[in-house]
Amino acid sequence: AVVGAGIGGSAVAYFLQQHFGPQVQLDVFEKGHVGGRLATVTVNKQQYESGGASIHSLNLHMQDFVKVLGLKHRREVAGKSAIFSGEHFVLEETDWYLLNLFRLWWHYGISFLRLQMWVEEVMEKFMRIYKYQAYGYAFSSLEELLRSLGGEAFVNMTQRSVAESLLEVGVTQRFVDDVIAAVLRSSYGQSVLVPAFAGAMSLAGAQGSTWAVEGGNKLVCSGLLKLTKANVIPARVTGVSLHSSEGRALYQVHYEDGEGQGSGFYDMVVLTAPLHPSKSNFTFQNFEPPISDFPGAFQPSVTSVVHGYLNSSYFGFPDPKLFPFASILTTDTPNLFFNAMDNICPVNISSAFRRKQPQEAAVWRVLSQQPLDKQQLKTLFRSYYSVQVTEWQAYPHYDAAKSLPPIVLHDNLFYLSSVEWVASSMEMVAVAAKNVALLAYNRWYQDLEKIDQKDLMHKVKTEL
Repeated sequence: AVVGAGIGGSAVAYFLQQHFGPQVQLDVFEKGHVGGRLATVTVNKQQYESGGASIHSLNLHMQDFVKVLGLKHRREVAGKSAIFSGEHFVLEETDWYLLNLFRLWWHYGISFLRLQMWVEEVMEKFMRIYKYQAYGYAFSSLEELLRSLGGEAFVNMTQRSVAESLLEVGVTQRFVDDVIAAVLRSSYGQSVLVPAFAGAMSLAGAQGSTWAVEGGNKLVCSGLLKLTKANVIPARVTGVSLHSSEGRALYQVHYEDGEGQGSGFYDMVVLTAPLHPSKSNFTFQNFEPPISDFPGAFQPSVTSVVHGYLNSSYFGFPDPKLFPFASILTTDTPNLFFNAMDNICPVNISSAFRRKQPQEAAVWRVLSQQPLDKQQLKTLFRSYYSVQVTEWQAYPHYDAAKSLPPIVLHDNLFYLSSVEWVASSMEMVAVAAKNVALLAYNRWYQDLEKIDQKDLMHKVKTEL
């Protein structure tokens, strides 16, 4: 049984079938839409991303899913970004790469180079995971996984803030306050106090090339479930109880659907829905020791998709024709009521498509912590036709002093969403899905050589 049909649930179903073979029976429980936090809203008969919107070019599992499913990359429509402080733009992108570099250097000295070197070093080590997984190696805890990639330094990066780590490598406080804060507000809706590892992943996404799936990112989830011929059950799972049969653990999954309550027995269960008190009233029965609640909460994040005319004078451009930006990030300023906004394109982009001019009515996605009130919408838009609001419990509320949740809850009971406390993105969840599938497979067949191996870089080189 797989609980949840977002990117985690659909990817783990796909990987489980890859390893266990086509005879494995997969039931996937989903109380809402397939795709989870990958979702779209419709404006004027066109669909727009309201959830996870962009995928980094180094995200090898996501790249692979798109290839396997015969999906396409959406055509890129270029647009410039700027960082707004609530009163003025602290940094503006131009059409000239060299001018952008000069501006960064002029404002911040070599901070941006130090940032780049720091992010690249983290990413280079993180990329080892693909090699380990290709050789069938798995990890029974997030700490073990991080250690195998970057030693104790990576584990420590989940316990200290990104601001602290960057100041240590010589990035200036001003650069942290202006640029790093803006990137983290737009990706996690949180401050520079998020853990360094989560911060590095988010900053890698901000400086690399990103892409999205033609037709909507959620097509990856429905595509993987179709490919694995998984049995999707529209029901809300309420708990898991432990039984045993012939010395082997057997799990009873309890659920509620349109017809009332039901349950089923499984050899193996993967939970991909977050198990935190703020999110779930999920019960575990007959487990010894008992499976307790996990500390921590999820951060509310609000996406408003607004079809309307931008109020460019709020941003210091009385003539809307002269407003040059398609995307606005914001600094951590007390009176700012939104984290970021961008002029978004539909999920299907024809070759004739052009981005709307700033004086025309366009579709904007505004990210904020709370739903926007009428006055706030009036501040951002001269007038608007429609507003569609989606409230997500999108990301963990990161605070540095905590331990990471477990991956293994019991013999064959796995918790995939624990990875989000390391970093939260489509690819991190896909990496965790592959890890859980390999872990389940290696444990089932008692191939312990493939679990939590030390000095894997050396091992993999010798195998090569």
